Amino acid sequence: MKKLSLLLIAFILLIGTQVKADEGMWIPMLLKKYNIEEMQKAGFKLSADDIYDINKACLKDAVIGLGREGSPFHHFCTGELISDKGLIVTNHHCGYGAIQNHSTLEHDYLKDGFWAMSQEEELVNEGITASFLIRMEDVTAQVLDSITDETKEVDRQKMIQKRIKKIQEATEKDSDYRASVKAYFDGNQYFLSVYEIYKDVRLVGAPPSAIGKFGGDTDNWMWPRHTGDFSMFRIYADKDNKPASYSKENVPMVPKQSFKISLKGVNEGDFTMVFGYPGTTTEYLTSHALDLMTKVDNPHKIKIRTKKLDLMRADMDASPLVRIQYSAKYAGVANSWKRWQGEITGLKRLDAIAKKKELEENFETWANSTDDLKKKYAGIVAEMGALYTELAPTSLARDYAIEAGLRGAEAVTFAYNFKKLAGLTKKDQKDIPDLLTELKKSSAEFFKNYNNPTDKKLLAALLKMYSENLTDEYLPKEIIAIRDKYKGDFEAYAEKAMAKSVFADENKLNNLLNNYKLSSGKRLTKDPIFVLANSIYFFYEAEIAPKYSKILTKTTKLQRIYMAGLMQMQKDKIFYADANSTFRVHYGKVSGYKARNAVTYDHYTTLEGIIEKDNPEIFDYDVPQKLKALYQTKNYGSYANAKGEMPVCFAATNHTTGGNSGSPVLNANGELIGLNFDRAWEGVMSDLMYDAEICRNVSLDIRYVLFIVDKFAGAGYLLDEMNLVK
Repeated sequence: MKKLSLLLIAFILLIGTQVKADEGMWIPMLLKKYNIEEMQKAGFKLSADDIYDINKACLKDAVIGLGREGSPFHHFCTGELISDKGLIVTNHHCGYGAIQNHSTLEHDYLKDGFWAMSQEEELVNEGITASFLIRMEDVTAQVLDSITDETKEVDRQKMIQKRIKKIQEATEKDSDYRASVKAYFDGNQYFLSVYEIYKDVRLVGAPPSAIGKFGGDTDNWMWPRHTGDFSMFRIYADKDNKPASYSKENVPMVPKQSFKISLKGVNEGDFTMVFGYPGTTTEYLTSHALDLMTKVDNPHKIKIRTKKLDLMRADMDASPLVRIQYSAKYAGVANSWKRWQGEITGLKRLDAIAKKKELEENFETWANSTDDLKKKYAGIVAEMGALYTELAPTSLARDYAIEAGLRGAEAVTFAYNFKKLAGLTKKDQKDIPDLLTELKKSSAEFFKNYNNPTDKKLLAALLKMYSENLTDEYLPKEIIAIRDKYKGDFEAYAEKAMAKSVFADENKLNNLLNNYKLSSGKRLTKDPIFVLANSIYFFYEAEIAPKYSKILTKTTKLQRIYMAGLMQMQKDKIFYADANSTFRVHYGKVSGYKARNAVTYDHYTTLEGIIEKDNPEIFDYDVPQKLKALYQTKNYGSYANAKGEMPVCFAATNHTTGGNSGSPVLNANGELIGLNFDRAWEGVMSDLMYDAEICRNVSLDIRYVLFIVDKFAGAGYLLDEMNLVK
């Protein structure tokens, strides 16, 4: 029996040496040690130092992380510099919020597009930041110093947070840089990232949604794709080229590096490399976590969001104003809704849970092979399984609290922002003016994109779902009271509550804020929407979050140990860390794929496909007349491929995820060939398990970007800033 176990272990270690060329999200400072030879064998013609170097300008210096003031290290998208005048390009959906904020019925930039024909016309975007990675450093030894396996988990986390804060403060001292330390490999390793963050980012141009969002949410996560998903911004700096808040005196920043843009295009099998800030992946979860996700959490979240989308879409189709108000909200809800469905389908296709269980069985055999290993690792997978079983009802309650409650009807979410105002006393008199100013500003922003009838429908429908899918043990008291009082008629409740509430009527709220007295706080606390919001938040914070957090703390500890064990068991395997919104490099090749039986896709799409989809009756497929004319005359300039076609998008095997939107896609020479913007439906489970046969990132061909800017928008002056390579 002992001999059999040793043979099994040897087999496992042999498997561990097999590294998939296309899988992985690699830390740039480690490329020289782990990846560069493989990349060069795959066709890359540059060196590791050309990608990442802290002593001279390199490719990383042309990549930015798009963030928001207050949380600049949580990069919601990636962008890249394409001129020495601070011009950047990213996805249309990354700039969507900014484009929407500047849109009105009179100037509908979502529908019509926007192009600044001079720098004076570029539009300011308050709160958006652009981060440049300066350097990275492994600080594991400093963070985990003196922490042992015997250290209590609570003490461990306190020690880690204290040390992280100390490292960040020491790094930022006497510098203009910002520092962020994050965990890698489930807390087994820690890296410091140092950034320079620019705060003046202005909108330069965006095509109309009929191009930038062509296909809408129907085509989202799909291939073939024909979406011109790009927008352009410019970074401004002070006279010394340093980061500065918006000022008329600011000038376009001069970057250390900007990308050359290739007009050569792509062919099947070409090397591709993506830089960016991937958000979150969880590749090393156990079968128990996937079981909970695919059988409980995702199905219910999909059901809730389906209802949200149906209600919003009906009102958007009926009103141009509501379409403007809710376009970004709809897209935000639909994005994860569709991905969750794809994850379930993809994981089932891969038989992922069975594969995880097989690995876990092998792990348990290995963990019991010596006394030392047994003491450290034996039984932890089963222990995690028991914890996930315990977590299931609380996790479901958490999903409903968030999806149907805290992020359900907008008025409910909005009302909770007034909790501080409602609780003010005489001793807080001095704080009232500033708080009122802040709330008046947020109220104006809220009601600009708010439609009472739509929200009323959402309130009724989501409360009904909340009530029907959980037992009373997991329901806030106010929802139980509403259900009982109205005998389950949540529409009747919504009608009455929204008619009475100040949070569903801009005039009522403005009147209250403009004439606010301390006694007004009582009115707020009796407002039906405020009462509901407070009940949901209180129940979540008092009952759901603590239970969820307690169990999750235990699973997090075991996951960290399991991760360390996997790396020890498969010591010859090169592991990559899960995405955590830090800078990564992804490499692969241009490739079509076989989606299913008798369905095989090419690696690229063309303008012809856009014309084939044209349908003026459907908003998402209504092709602009000027684009049709350019197609009919084949007026493609120098942007056509060798066949005379106008390329639009291409697919490749790069392992990407959310946050990689807008990432530069480079060829073997480090030249820009496209913008990453999506993944193909069949492979969206790559956040959890990657499969090179089916997982594809979807990118916009840079030639289509140039074609739209030049031939469609008439903003060819922007191309004069760029370094085009034929």
